[in-house]
Amino acid sequence: MKNQVQSNQNPSAQLLLKKLDVLIEINKAVSRSLKLNDSLEACLKILQESYNIHSGAIFIVEDNNTVRLVASIGLKVPQNEDGRIMTGGLTNKVINTGKPITVPQVSKEPLFLNQFQTWNKAEDGELSFFSVPIALDYKTYGALSICLPFKKKRDYETTRDFFFLVASALLQPIRVADVIAAERKKLMDENTLLKHKLEEKFSFHNIIGNSHEMQEALEKVAQVARANTGVLLRGESGTGKELFAEAIHYNSNRKKQPFVRVNCAAIPENLIESEFFGYEKGAFTGAEKRKPGRFEVANGGTIFLDEIGDLSLQAQIKLLRVLQEKQFERVGGNETIDVDVRIIAATNANLEDLIEKGKFREDLYYRLNVYPIYLPPLRERKTDISLMADHFMLEFAKKHKKPIKRISTPAIDMLMSYHWPGNVRELKNCIERAVLVCEDQVIHSYHLPPTLQTAESSNTQTKMSLEDSVASYEKEIIQDTLKSTRGNQAQAAPLLDSTARIIGYKIDKYNIDVDRFKN
Repeated sequence: MKNQVQSNQNPSAQLLLKKLDVLIEINKAVSRSLKLNDSLEACLKILQESYNIHSGAIFIVEDNNTVRLVASIGLKVPQNEDGRIMTGGLTNKVINTGKPITVPQVSKEPLFLNQFQTWNKAEDGELSFFSVPIALDYKTYGALSICLPFKKKRDYETTRDFFFLVASALLQPIRVADVIAAERKKLMDENTLLKHKLEEKFSFHNIIGNSHEMQEALEKVAQVARANTGVLLRGESGTGKELFAEAIHYNSNRKKQPFVRVNCAAIPENLIESEFFGYEKGAFTGAEKRKPGRFEVANGGTIFLDEIGDLSLQAQIKLLRVLQEKQFERVGGNETIDVDVRIIAATNANLEDLIEKGKFREDLYYRLNVYPIYLPPLRERKTDISLMADHFMLEFAKKHKKPIKRISTPAIDMLMSYHWPGNVRELKNCIERAVLVCEDQVIHSYHLPPTLQTAESSNTQTKMSLEDSVASYEKEIIQDTLKSTRGNQAQAAPLLDSTARIIGYKIDKYNIDVDRFKN
């Protein structure tokens, strides 16, 4: 019945219905795939099959204003990318002006360059060329160019308008692809910037310390960083083992690959295997989907095993196999997975004592102890304390938006005399607390924690009278001012709203060494 109705319609109505069907099919095609090239190729194929086009091409304007061929049918397209760039010709003119071009007979148009060998007059006969812009709000995203067999009685204006509608259907996927490409570029730029910042953050230059012990440790790190050798970092808790591990990774050839941290002491024994090696779906209750383990995630990069001495003997056996064979299986799986991972282990335990007690495997110890690096405690590198204190002061002053500029001399003396059982971590926390309670531009001794002021932790607490307390404070203020004036008493006196004679008297009274400030 439908065919009978259509047969009774005039040719113009039938052509209109045909065009409408073509537009519906094109809209379906471009909505079917998120891949821009697939959508555009599907559109041209529909035009060829349903509208009998001789050839067609879709061009996109790239960020650098290059016009590139991205989809075609009936053209001889070069394989190399440079060959797909449109230079000059009618299509470029359409894109530059934003206005369509219709050429009834291409043989009579000198600007029809036939760049992609669209036309062979001997084989194809005469062709008509149509090119319309793909544009929105005065912005041209590209162009649709079509060649049709020449027909003298063709309604060229109606045909051009039809191709305008086709170009409008292509606008949405092109804009979506444009947005996705911009977001992808933004993410890649942010990722590149983040990696650059990480490399800067974990550069050897950012590890603070000029003591002999620290320089020796840094020299070893520099030697081993670019190798694939495993490293064992040894030292007390809080000495910066993780910082050194990060510095080794981000200065190695693996710096663009993952750096995965694992705190062995924080993982329950019954979860060690699934955390290390992952598990398959259904491996145990609650395993609803496959999960990769830390070694699989770190493939190609570095895995940092902190507190390695706390691993159980059973876990040590499984770790040893990965180190020796570079293979493992997920929990509940049979597939053997190859892995290329650099191991950096760290511990504050005495592994030799653990081996004697049977709590640490000797073969694993020798496998890990290829290149040991000892990180000295803070009490063994006193000269680094003031450097790190200044660094942390500036860091936390910026973080908490405080106008703090320096640390007073008595406060530094107090930091230098403390034994720092918590090492760098304790010093960092101490300075952050001092920054928080400080309300002026200088951190004084009374801003430091009570443990440093009264030596509570060492049970050397002493009582101090009011007179002694005032004298102690007065001495600190004079020392701090002398530091500012480089030991010049004449300059220090007016700063303290006093006279040079009184300041000289106080210096003698409190036995202050002025010479120490002159340098």
